[in-house]
Amino acid sequence: MGFTEEIAKLSEQIRKRVDQVVGEEATKMALIVPFINTLGYDCYDPSEVRPEYVADFAIKKAGQFEKVDYAVAIDDTIIMIVEAKARGQKAETHDGQLSRYFNGLIATKVAVVTNGVEYRFFTDLRATNVMDKEPFFSFNILEYDSKDLENLKFFHKDNFDESTIKRHAEELVYVKGMTELVGGILRSPSKEFMRFLLKELSKTSPTYEIEGQINDRKIQRFEPIVKKAIQSSLVELMTRSITQEMGQTHEDSKPIVQPDIVEVEDEEEPDLEESKVETTTEELEAFEKVKAIAATSKLYQLEAKYKDVVSYFGVNVGKTTWWFLRFYLSAKRKSFVTRLSVDDVKTLAPNFEVQEMSASLGDAASRVIISSIEDLDKLSSLILKCYEVEAAKH
Repeated sequence: MGFTEEIAKLSEQIRKRVDQVVGEEATKMALIVPFINTLGYDCYDPSEVRPEYVADFAIKKAGQFEKVDYAVAIDDTIIMIVEAKARGQKAETHDGQLSRYFNGLIATKVAVVTNGVEYRFFTDLRATNVMDKEPFFSFNILEYDSKDLENLKFFHKDNFDESTIKRHAEELVYVKGMTELVGGILRSPSKEFMRFLLKELSKTSPTYEIEGQINDRKIQRFEPIVKKAIQSSLVELMTRSITQEMGQTHEDSKPIVQPDIVEVEDEEEPDLEESKVETTTEELEAFEKVKAIAATSKLYQLEAKYKDVVSYFGVNVGKTTWWFLRFYLSAKRKSFVTRLSVDDVKTLAPNFEVQEMSASLGDAASRVIISSIEDLDKLSSLILKCYEVEAAKH
């Protein structure tokens, strides 16, 4: 069952039981714990999900130490904290201890406030290690769309990468703000915007040059023309987008030709969070084995590289989004995930346990359970296949 199906199943379960849930404790057990489990975290493993978490820096209030309802950890690093509200209460506000815990737990970059139905996600876009006052993303388990699901996948255990989440959070916040700004300008253009358009008009063609000074009287005269032009442009853009989506042709019967897309590597600033990730000897040993296997390919010569994040150790062919293996090498359990289907992997790894992935961000499709790094020598055919399938795309 994929992540989309798991969330849909959970949504249906919560819809049936939500009216019977009364109080904070019932909300936690009936609504919040199943949600955390669906994100891939084991709520029955106290090293992974720590209920009623009290930090070393906790202060006493009303005779007891302040705590957060849940602290979620990966490899003993707390990556997310959760404050629970009773079902029916608004998830809009949070108690002061949530922000104090967020600010004190330097490695933690996600805080969540929830009433079991709505989940509001916070980070530190405004000031480093200081929790923002407003969430960057909200998810309603009873009312969501495909875009909400894509955003939610970032928080699944198999995908969690704090630097990626922070960049995505920034994009969500500022795209929303820019959209509101542009929408407001286009619906009701200001004098300054109209003055700008009239001045720029001559750059389109000397024929459109407006003589004389662009004063208020001239702006007033051209206002209906500007509004009509904006409407016409929006309709044209929308029509063109729909036409391309449907694969139709232009009026001259020539097929729509999409321009070649050149993928440009982002110039990222050094990420201070990455310096906190400790790459283990075991992970480096796994990488060397994978790199040696990839080098035997007779089809491709792309160099295998690695990127270590909090939740996994990824191997790629040049960019982090071009990954072909992700290792999870904890002391209790060792595995790696691939982009190949479960059936393909089972064929190439007949003596190993192969599982279907519950989340699909980045096309992760299957997981192989191993007992040690030495097992990679037995899986060279599978590893080579994973490498060549990804290399072929680039």
